[in-house]
Amino acid sequence: MLRFLTAGESHGPALTVVVEGLPAGVHVDRSAIDADLRRRQGGYGRGGRMKIETDAVEILSGVRHGRTLGGPVTLVVRNRDHENWSDVMSPDPQPPEARRRRALRHPRPGHADLAGALKYLTDDLRNVLERASARETTMRVAAGSLVRGLLTAAGVEVRSHVVRIGSAALPTALVSWELLAGVEDSPVRCTHAATAAAMVAEIDRARRAGDTVGGVVEVVARGVPAGLGSFSQWDRRLDGRIAQALMSIQAVKAVALGAGFEAGATPGSSFHDEILFDDAQGLHRGSNRAGGLEGGVSNGEEIRAQAVVKPIPTLLMPLRSVDLRTKEPQTASVERSDTCVVPAAGVVAEAMLALVLADALLEKLGGDSLAELLAHLESTRAAWREFLSRRPREE
Repeated sequence: MLRFLTAGESHGPALTVVVEGLPAGVHVDRSAIDADLRRRQGGYGRGGRMKIETDAVEILSGVRHGRTLGGPVTLVVRNRDHENWSDVMSPDPQPPEARRRRALRHPRPGHADLAGALKYLTDDLRNVLERASARETTMRVAAGSLVRGLLTAAGVEVRSHVVRIGSAALPTALVSWELLAGVEDSPVRCTHAATAAAMVAEIDRARRAGDTVGGVVEVVARGVPAGLGSFSQWDRRLDGRIAQALMSIQAVKAVALGAGFEAGATPGSSFHDEILFDDAQGLHRGSNRAGGLEGGVSNGEEIRAQAVVKPIPTLLMPLRSVDLRTKEPQTASVERSDTCVVPAAGVVAEAMLALVLADALLEKLGGDSLAELLAHLESTRAAWREFLSRRPREE
């Protein structure tokens, strides 16, 4: 129902995303998209590239007077740094010196360099890293911010925070939705002040050592209706779709839904969320270790997912590698990079979860306009209320 396609290279002239499937009438706030782009660029531990770029979105199609038209929406963000790379990244034939300038032949362990070189049979790693770069997530964040207009109208909100950086971790795994509202006040997007200070210290230690550091982020969605996704086929399960979306983020190496990282060491009697009912709260759970998902379907609780972000592979003290042309031992190439991207990864995770949930909403509720979708949502909620109000029939 909803799909998006990104295009563009890290040092090319611009990055682009086309989002198709949004119904007509969804509110689009360009300033809100720019605010999310700034959040992606921020966070303690970012490198020099983010000091050059000031990402701002241009809307080329699909929006008129602040509302979607129902057709494909095209968003563009210009790369300011491109002027320093115009010959290196030119689409037109260039003299040999342009190909040699900023050439990379020593693949970085942990990066797409060598795998991409083998895939495309090239020893010019610039052809690989420009598209493999996490700069691509700029347009995922833009697309995610765009579909928030649909989610907000349906009563769905998405937030994120940092759980761990290096050895510095939150003392409790569960952070309330209300606390997440203040996460942007922290330089590492962590809700616990003492832990945030320890995270900053972890990043500083890594920077002084010429190293990098990873961590864990959690993304949370509130107000998600029950019944999104399906258990009828493997590729329609909402938990699988969320996991795939988060795993697709550059540097993410593991994903858990709810308290999933603990599931293998916890008895079932202690892990599963008991189902309760009373007149005040209606149907509800006493806990949410399932992360709002059971059997591939949303169950009405908050959707919570964690993603493990590895230390990024560009190191100022590079690891061993080889020259792809001579096959002689070399140290890995060094590109301008970050020490830690964990805070920014949370913003990207928000965007990916927003896109998956918007797709699932459209799949269940349909509608060519926002008004039609919201009418379908209200009729579904009315059906739930009627179902849950039923009393046992007398025999």
